[in-house]
Amino acid sequence: MNPTDAIRPAHVEVSLGAIAQNYDAIRAHVGTASVMPVVKANAYGHGIVEVAQHLMNHGAPCLGVALLEEAIVLRQAGITLPILVFGGVATRQIPQFIAHGLMMAASSIDKLRQIDEAAAAVKTKARVHLKIDTGMERIGVHWYSAEKLLEASLSFTNVEVVGIYSHFANSDAADLTSAKEQLARFLEVLEFYPKRGLQPPQRHIANSGGILQLPESHLDLVRPGIMLYGVYPSKEVRQTVALQPALNWKSQVVFFKVVQPGSPVSYGGTWQSDHPVRVVTVPVGYGDGYFRALSNRGQVVIRGQRHPIVGRVCMDQFMVNLEWGTAYNGDAVTLMGDGISAQDVADWAGTIPYEVLTNINTRVPRVYV
Repeated sequence: MNPTDAIRPAHVEVSLGAIAQNYDAIRAHVGTASVMPVVKANAYGHGIVEVAQHLMNHGAPCLGVALLEEAIVLRQAGITLPILVFGGVATRQIPQFIAHGLMMAASSIDKLRQIDEAAAAVKTKARVHLKIDTGMERIGVHWYSAEKLLEASLSFTNVEVVGIYSHFANSDAADLTSAKEQLARFLEVLEFYPKRGLQPPQRHIANSGGILQLPESHLDLVRPGIMLYGVYPSKEVRQTVALQPALNWKSQVVFFKVVQPGSPVSYGGTWQSDHPVRVVTVPVGYGDGYFRALSNRGQVVIRGQRHPIVGRVCMDQFMVNLEWGTAYNGDAVTLMGDGISAQDVADWAGTIPYEVLTNINTRVPRVYV
């Protein structure tokens, strides 16, 4: 039986093969650097467990997530790879990090001390990556204050510093002045190690933009996020790696009608025609993560042709104007794919591809192909 037959007439198709292909292309592009696939936010809407399992089987050496809860889900699903949690660590969470064998970010001497004490209590070593803020102003010790943290990190016997990293704020821009300044700051911090005759831990700063535009930032490890799923991080970024989009969002026509002139469509009556038109209803809405901002702006593909969304997108449905084209109940409707990219949807909604992908609700079934 077709896997889409038993589910609602709306689903996301995820190509695990495309994700693996993108991973291989990234790995070839970055040379000797390791590749840490980032699977946070439900693998950018693609399904965190299925994507992580596929990448583990494909040979990925480690994974990155944003939250402790995401990492625990992966452990419970049998993912045994090293996992780095990028987000800030609350003191009460430290025992859970240690119990699940997770790597955590540390940005202060106090946090290192808390981690050291928690690890000592269970007679183990906790693995951390030191987080350096080189200009993002989010989490991390400022680059100009980092030396004390690095010095202190050498003294905790129950903490193993396995990495040191920072994060670009503007590596996907056309103007790379800011990103290059951040990289220079990070490299300055890293001088701490050779000055003391020490081998540095794994060094990493390159996200998708850095991978694509700043080969000098690849260092020991890179962290592809959105590009792993076949989407470029911005319209300005240089497309130096060929990518294959991994996600198609599909639905079906569930109702067909002829709408008469002057008859408003959907909430608020924001659209009407001055002539008879054929309008179909699609059972997807902002409750699924299909933005209300796409009202009277978005487009879909039906029978190989693009058609506009008319009226406001509802929580669970929206309407499409066929003019005098043909469609039948059950006909396929493509919201993303068939020439409609995540960037297209983002442009229509006034947002970015990251939000388009991560906004797809978990009530939309995923089908893996």
